[in-house]
Amino acid sequence: MAELTGAQRAYLETQRLGRMATADPEGQPQANPVGFFLQDDGTVLVGGRNMGASKKWRNLQSNPKVSIVIDDVVSVSPWEVRAVEIRGTAELLVGGHPLAESFGPEAVRIHPRKILSWGLEDTEA
Repeated sequence: MAELTGAQRAYLETQRLGRMATADPEGQPQANPVGFFLQDDGTVLVGGRNMGASKKWRNLQSNPKVSIVIDDVVSVSPWEVRAVEIRGTAELLVGGHPLAESFGPEAVRIHPRKILSWGLEDTEA
């Protein structure tokens, strides 16, 4: 499993919204905004009210490869962005996850295999 740097972890702890990409059985990509929660072990949990009924859940059942990008715009003049991309494998969880009470029983745990970032203190693109 790939590990986050200190700057990557610090950045992710300040963000709440990311974009998770999956692929359907025919290989067609799908990306959606999702709430995410960085875990102490370096994995990332993603959940929602109807995660188990979502297309992304069905996609991950047939292809567990996943990517999530968390980014923001620091400045538009000069243009400055920060981002972390985590590519990995999804583990589908049902019940017993530590996410918000308003979320459904299903959650996705992303196990990082490759981590890229830019605009952060101790990383380069």
